[in-house]
Amino acid sequence: MRKELIALLRDSHALAALFLMPVVFIVLMSLALERLYEPRLDTLRHALHSLDDSAAARRLQARWAADHGPAVQLPTDWRSRLARGELDYVLELDAGFARALGEPGTPPAPVAWLHADPGLDGAARARLEADLGAALGELRAMMMMARALGESPSGDFSIRPFIGIREAGERPQAASSVQQNVPAWLVFGMFFVSAAISSLVVQEREHGTLARLVSLGVSPRSQLLAKALPYMAVNGVQAALMLAVGVFLMPLLGAAGFSLAGVSWPALVLVVTAISVASVGTGLLIAALVRTHTQANTVAPLCNILMAAVGGIMVPTFAMPAAMQAAARLSPMNWSLEGLLAVVLRHGGLAEAAPWAMRLVLFGLLALVAGERLFRRRLT
Repeated sequence: MRKELIALLRDSHALAALFLMPVVFIVLMSLALERLYEPRLDTLRHALHSLDDSAAARRLQARWAADHGPAVQLPTDWRSRLARGELDYVLELDAGFARALGEPGTPPAPVAWLHADPGLDGAARARLEADLGAALGELRAMMMMARALGESPSGDFSIRPFIGIREAGERPQAASSVQQNVPAWLVFGMFFVSAAISSLVVQEREHGTLARLVSLGVSPRSQLLAKALPYMAVNGVQAALMLAVGVFLMPLLGAAGFSLAGVSWPALVLVVTAISVASVGTGLLIAALVRTHTQANTVAPLCNILMAAVGGIMVPTFAMPAAMQAAARLSPMNWSLEGLLAVVLRHGGLAEAAPWAMRLVLFGLLALVAGERLFRRRLT
């Protein structure tokens, strides 16, 4: 093991890359995807264009301003400004809005239009459409009820006071971009150790170091275990560093901080250790499969990127179609991510972390056993 530690510490640039690369990913992706997880609709530049001067239209406009912030004055060339991205959206109410909304049945044509900037992101657009649909539904229900009772609509038409939300468990804050990206890129960074360990093993095999150790009585299994333990220690340092970045650095950059309040530390250590076993096992299996140093430097990063793409690291699984979500559940990186989220977001304990940890440890041990057999065959 001493030889492995010396070899690891000598390549300071590669070691620094293992620590800095996931940190950079966490910072960049958390800041870039902040609005994906928390679209701020009240900061969008919007205008209201009402061709209906009814009380119902005024009610909707007041409700919209309360929920989405004050509208800017409608410019005469608002369509061209939308196309140029100077406005995010314009809410237009057609003439006859109140009449169509108060009549039973489906109107022959829409009476409320959401004109959006083509560059408006999909999450914000979906939220706006949902908010408009909810507001129109509530307003129409109030108007139909008033009509049935022979009264004039009055008061707030929102049904929100009747609705409450209770989390199924303690949740200190919303699932922000930082809370999603820190676990995701922590997993990616830890698995990238497999590229480093496979490259080292192939290099020593090409130089004849491994064969000389076998001739001195050091078994292939002992050699693999000696290589695994230092890289598991590297994984531990990686995890601590990336969690610290989320907790301390991200708030300084203006993003939401990563919260570890209420986290079960034994469960977190269990999941991180299981991820490390899977990562190191993957690296040793790749090292036994490839023949040259160049192949190791190509195959290991490629496998990591593919597992990350499929496993929900690069693209959140909730944004995937059903077929891709099913494929994601087969990726060890997805097991790693789900295990971390079960602990740091849902505040699960050892019982919640154990199923994911067992999958990862089993995968890592199977990879290690397969790698050891191939390794022994290559040396003999």
